Formats: sequence, structure tokens, C-alpha cells
Amino acid sequence: MLFMSLLPLLRKYLWRILIGVCLVLATAYFGVRWWRGALVVGEPVLRRDFVQTVVATGRVENPHRIGIGAQITGTVETVPVKDGQSVRAGDVLLTLSSEELYAAQRQAEIAVDQAQARLRQLQEVQAPLAQEALRQAQVTADFARATLRRNEDLFAQSFIGAAALEEYGKALALALAQQHAAEQQLRATSSQGSDYAVAQTAVAQAQASAAAARARAQYARIRAPVDGVLISRSVEAGDVVQPGKALMALSPLGRSQLVLAIDEKNLHLLQLGQLALASADAYPQHKFAATLVYINPGVNAQSGSVDVKLDIAQAPAFLQQDMTVSVDIEVARRNATLLVPVAVVHEADGAKPWVLKVHNGHAVRVAVGLGLRSSGFAEVLEGVGEGDVLLPAATGVAPGARVTVSTLAR
Repeated sequence: MLFMSLLPLLRKYLWRILIGVCLVLATAYFGVRWWRGALVVGEPVLRRDFVQTVVATGRVENPHRIGIGAQITGTVETVPVKDGQSVRAGDVLLTLSSEELYAAQRQAEIAVDQAQARLRQLQEVQAPLAQEALRQAQVTADFARATLRRNEDLFAQSFIGAAALEEYGKALALALAQQHAAEQQLRATSSQGSDYAVAQTAVAQAQASAAAARARAQYARIRAPVDGVLISRSVEAGDVVQPGKALMALSPLGRSQLVLAIDEKNLHLLQLGQLALASADAYPQHKFAATLVYINPGVNAQSGSVDVKLDIAQAPAFLQQDMTVSVDIEVARRNATLLVPVAVVHEADGAKPWVLKVHNGHAVRVAVGLGLRSSGFAEVLEGVGEGDVLLPAATGVAPGARVTVSTLAR
């Protein structure tokens, strides 16, 4: 009966009662939210091994490349190789028209045969004839000497006159002159003589001319000087080529290098011998090792970068000249160190970096000391410990504010 009597009253004030209940519930909800603070995602301080790297892009380059060109003027007959083809030392890369060259070579070889024939003639014919002529001159001189001696006795006995004796003296002088000439001729045809030297010189000259002609004939076939890969060519059959112009470029096989441009702000981190992990942009899933071997002592004023080179310990088969590569150079390493995301650090590049650490439900400002940085993480040297939860700088939470945090597993 009491409830029935109160029912009209409840109907009259129901909307006021509902509003009051809603106000109580809202006050309780917002009060709890105020007491608990803003809900934010926190980042835990982790202890892990940490590697600092310098990341850069560059290209593949051999220590040198060889320009291939013609040594004579000629018309191209064939080009039996293509861009990107691997060649061995001695392989023919280019042939030129060679009829005139081979004709000149044959003519020079015939001149060698003629000079050698003249030398053999000197040795086999002229030298023996000169020796026989000397023997005959010696016999004639001996006979003239004996004849003069007999006639001198007759002149002493007054059997002949002075005029006759003078004629015998002249005959002996002539015979001696002929003997001397024969001796000179024999000496000239000997292995130490002038005629022999002239003949030998003629042979040597002819042989040198033949060698030059053979070399020029070989110039008609341009061959690979070393094993390598043909990376470019700018000649086709029918072209007229001249000495001094590069027609092809050959990349020799051997140790490849990576050439990078490093931002000068990272120069203080680099040292020779540092290890790196690289990948070609065309094959990003294949990593290969490299070693820093060269740091340019100068800085490029236009780009603000420093050129460095890395040797590849074992180049993968797909790596080619001028490929673009991405490289991570390991410049420092820490074992079991404290790490935080750089995103939680305020004034990270300033003199006094700080973070907001969650303590008893409040965001507390804490100064920190930073060490190595890489890949979005920083090493913490002081200020926080393992397991502490930090707030990202982008949340906009003020120091001292109440917060409720959830953390992301890493």
C-alpha cells in the first residue's frame, strides 16, 4: 500500500531522479579518470646488445677499369662481343680489315729471307773465294821475290842491266800489293770483318721490320688484355676507327669495392678496418660482408660528404659494376646495455637531454646521459634503469601529470 501511495510521487519526479543518478555516475567516472590520469602508451627501458651503425648508399666499383681502343686506323670487320659479356684474357673483342697489313708483313718476311741469303753467300762463297785469292797472291809474291833475288845476282855479275832489274822490283811490289788486298778482302769476309758486320746488320734490320709488320698485323685483332666483364662498347661493324679513342670499357675480374658518400657529421665515427654488411638494391635479401679500407682525407664542399671505400671479402655472383648498394657500417658495439627509443628523449641533440618516467602514476622529468645511437634507439648511460617505463615525447604529457600507461612488448 505504501508503494502504491508513493508511485504517483515517483512518476512526478522520475526525470529528476534519473538526472541525479547520471550526474553521480559521471562524477564518479571523471573523478576516477582524473585520479588515474591520461591513458598513454609507454616504452620500457630494455637491456640488450646494441650495435651502432652508419648507413649509406653507394655503388659497386672495381679498383680500375680498362679502356680498349685501336692502335691503327682501320675499318671494323666484326665485333664478336656484347655488353655485359664475360671474356678471358686473349679473347678477340674486335677485328679490323687486314689485307694490306698481312701483305706488308709478307713483304717484310721476304726481305728477311733476302738478307739472310746475302749473309750465307758471304759465308759460303765470298769468304772461300777471298781465301783462295790470298793463296794465289802469296804464291805470286813468292815467285816475284825469288825472281828478283836471282836477277840481283845476275846484275851483280853484269849479265843484265839496271833497267831490267828495276822491272823485276816493280813486279815484286805489284805482287805484294795484290797479296795485301787479298788479305784485306779475306779479313772483311771473316766473322770479325766489316762485310760480315754489314750483312749481319742488314739481317737484323730486316728482322726488326718484319717484327714491326707482324705487330701491326696483330693490331687488326684487338684482344682482351685480362679476364673481365665488358661493361660498355661504342663501335659496330663498318665503323672507321683511329688510335687514341676508347671503343670499349673492360672491368677486370678481381676484388670489387663499394664506394660510398658518408655525411661528414659521421666522419668521427669511421675507422679503417670496420666491418659492414651490404646488399645490392636489386637483391636486397642477399647480404654480404665488406671492410672499410679507405677514407678520403677531404670533404666535398658541395655535398658535405666524405667518400669512403670498402673491400668485399667474397663478392656474390650477381654483383656487377656500378650496381647501387646499401651499406651498414658497424662503428661501435655494446653488450647488455640499456636502450630506449630516441622518440622518448626530449632535447636529444641538446646538452641536457631528459625523459618523462612514470613513477607512482605520475610523469616525472628525469635527466639522462646518452651514449651510442643507431636505428632509432639510444644507449642510456645514467638516469633510468632497466624496466622503467618512459613516455614518448609526442604524447604532450607535462611533467608531474597523472598518467595511466600501457606498454608495447619489444
